[in-house]
Amino acid sequence: MDKLIIEVRANEYMPRDVNPHVPFTPAELGRDAAAVEAAGASMIHFHAREDDGAPAHAYERYRDSIRAIREASGLIVHPTLGQITVQGDEARVAHIPRLAADGLRPDFGSVDLGSTNIDIYDVEKRAYTSQDKAYVNSTRTLTFLLKTFAEAGVRPVIACWSIPFVRTIEAFVDMGLLPEPVFALLIHSGGGQFGAHPPTPAGLRAYLDCLPARNIVWSVSAKPGNLFPTAAQAIQLGGHVSIGIGDHTYAELGAPTNAELVTRIVEIARACGRAVATPDEARRILGLGPR
Repeated sequence: MDKLIIEVRANEYMPRDVNPHVPFTPAELGRDAAAVEAAGASMIHFHAREDDGAPAHAYERYRDSIRAIREASGLIVHPTLGQITVQGDEARVAHIPRLAADGLRPDFGSVDLGSTNIDIYDVEKRAYTSQDKAYVNSTRTLTFLLKTFAEAGVRPVIACWSIPFVRTIEAFVDMGLLPEPVFALLIHSGGGQFGAHPPTPAGLRAYLDCLPARNIVWSVSAKPGNLFPTAAQAIQLGGHVSIGIGDHTYAELGAPTNAELVTRIVEIARACGRAVATPDEARRILGLGPR
């Protein structure tokens, strides 16, 4: 069994009134990267944010964030493309080739391999908190994104929200647009978000039962939802863990830092007898070249 890759999902669009430790600025992401690497993480996923936490999509913000992360750590770098907050295929992926051209090519970029609704249902109010939040990715869009990644030399993280997403992996590998090993993020969701599988043993098993017979390295996340039970299951089954205060509040732990979440995952892995990968070891598992 491979060593465990722990990816930190550093910030997403989590506000600071929920957790004051959410990193926004490049400098804050750099400090967080150093802390989570010391705790045992080997990879970081981030959303570019303005100083006040608003979504940031300017190329310079991605550039400065990646520089800060790489100056502070050896982590594998995985920025987002943006989905709901960025309109148009070209706009969503515009920063990737520019980063590559400027010598700051990220190791990975996110591609949601299908479409789903992510509105939150409020059980007490018996109503959705929004009605138009959808990840929409046509086959044309996915082909364009994956070709752009390939031309830039960036590997895709395939975000899967349901079984059709994992089934679609087969087609894009067959077309030569998804290099193996494929890194697949198996997303779970709770808290009134029904766009992904529930963070339960049955939710994870459904994904695994439908993974194509390809070379796939898979990891689990919960957005939102407490990932720890599913993480323990994944660790025992040979999967990997993608966790962070960007995805879920973890209010039961107070207001934890990303490094504190990583420390707990490391403890679970050790209790299960599984070693944790360094960034260099994770690069080998994922088929990446040297940093």
